[in-house]
Amino acid sequence: MQLTNYTEYALRVLLFLGALDEEEKTNIKDIAASFSISEHHLSKIVHELGKLGYIETIRGRNGGIRLAKRPEEIVIGAVVRETEDNLSLVECFAAHGNECILTPVCRLRFALHEALEAFLRVLDAYTLADLLEDRASLRSLLWRSRNQSMLSDI
Repeated sequence: MQLTNYTEYALRVLLFLGALDEEEKTNIKDIAASFSISEHHLSKIVHELGKLGYIETIRGRNGGIRLAKRPEEIVIGAVVRETEDNLSLVECFAAHGNECILTPVCRLRFALHEALEAFLRVLDAYTLADLLEDRASLRSLLWRSRNQSMLSDI
């Protein structure tokens, strides 16, 4: 199982925002610089996370991006389910387009389905707060990375 970059970056955005002080805000440029990813691509992810209710964007002079929920309320399994466009590990998981001749007798799909459910169940046991236990170290790495990225742009 491999998550898409979209989901990985969505999780990174949440980690970044979770590392901020409670009322602190940031912007797409700072997040993109920290992870060396495209601002354009990140803006789509931020927009989606906003629509899903995980983050809020505040417009205006003192605007920015911050978490819309407390880290304890953000379940990692839910984020993965909502940001992954396709959790069909194999062709027979799909409702349409399954042309595998083994489908009527195949037991592999049941094993893979069970494995996927176990994967998601484990992620459901974690909240963003669990991933932020060492906020100070996380924040230090993010800011160091952002500053290095900004220096390389000069």
